[in-house]
Amino acid sequence: MLSVLTMLSMASWIGMLNRVQREPQIQQTSELVVSVVTITKAALTHSAPELRRELLIELVSNEGIRIFSLQPTDTIEPPPANTLMPEIAASIRSKLGADTRISSRVNGNAGFWISFKIDEDEYWLMLERERLSGLSGVQWLGWAGVVGVLSVLGAALISSLVNLPLARLTAAARAIAKGERPARLPEKGSQEIIEANRSFNQMVEDLAQVEKDRAVILAGISHDLRTPLTRMQLELEMAPLDREAREGMQSDIAQMDAIIGQFLDYAKPTDASSFVPVNLSELLEDSAREAARMPGMRVKTAITPDISVLGNATDLRRVLNNIVENARRYGTTPGLEVVELDFGCVVKVNGNGKRAVVTIQDHGTGVPSDQIEQLLKPFTRLDTARGQANGAGLGLAIVNRVVSRHGAELTVRNREGGGLLLQLALPLA
Repeated sequence: MLSVLTMLSMASWIGMLNRVQREPQIQQTSELVVSVVTITKAALTHSAPELRRELLIELVSNEGIRIFSLQPTDTIEPPPANTLMPEIAASIRSKLGADTRISSRVNGNAGFWISFKIDEDEYWLMLERERLSGLSGVQWLGWAGVVGVLSVLGAALISSLVNLPLARLTAAARAIAKGERPARLPEKGSQEIIEANRSFNQMVEDLAQVEKDRAVILAGISHDLRTPLTRMQLELEMAPLDREAREGMQSDIAQMDAIIGQFLDYAKPTDASSFVPVNLSELLEDSAREAARMPGMRVKTAITPDISVLGNATDLRRVLNNIVENARRYGTTPGLEVVELDFGCVVKVNGNGKRAVVTIQDHGTGVPSDQIEQLLKPFTRLDTARGQANGAGLGLAIVNRVVSRHGAELTVRNREGGGLLLQLALPLA
């Protein structure tokens, strides 16, 4: 926009300059020609015949003026073609006489030719065109090009200065999305930038305070809710109840405790500053061994050893446990009363560079393709597709939340041959 405005203003300036300078340029050019012709004519008239040859040589060498005898057989071409020439020619003829001839080329020689008379003899006076020409169209175009380039460079500089605060704000927003706390944005520049950065800094501080308050609240919830549950469990053990009633109440208490645990896991923040290199291969091997010990579980592994990723080991273990628990509840292989799980981990290269790709898949019935996205939303259970079970519907929502805080990519899709496949692409340490 700056470049276009500069070029438009320059075009307007050139047009205005031509309009303002038109009359002065016509007057100046005609007066120059008339003066040269008058002075040359006077010099030739009053000089001694024997000195005229030296005078003509001096005019050529010093002034670029040449005098030729006008012959009836001369080949004459029209005056130079430009918008000012008709008015210049009229002004010259008004002062030198109506029979004055003006030409751009005589007998093939280019120049500015004007005829004049000394007594009954006619002569040509030739001036070099450079003495009469101003800026040509090519020169104007060259200057316009220089101004255009300078305007583009200036526009790029101004744009970079304007966009720099926006780039900082974007980087800070991305850092918050990754669970990091960005550095304070500089509160300087235009008033709008100062206000925006000040508001953003205040928002970051408020979010940090909310995280601290939430941690305190979560600790209080964990204590205030689980203490009565523990008391109820103790009283249940001592109560004179039959076995079936006791087991039913114990199951209810265990389910309540598990739901509270899911709520706390989902609400618990993941601090990116606590990330350290974690041996993902060992973590997967441990999860596979624990899953294999569960009744009704068959586990296969294809894990590349010694793959380390950057993250929080506790959170990553929670992710794996939730995936295994989800498969245990919903991934029963049709025709068998067991859950078959395949653990895999390799290093691959994608658009974000080298990443550890973890694949966990079962051989169950899978889920309808149009409901896969619902799996990752909190408090969502697709029991109609994968059987009934107890829970708050936070298992895979916790997985998605923790994975996003780790800067990883989560892919959920139906497996070829039946079953559900979850794939995690984690950044290498």
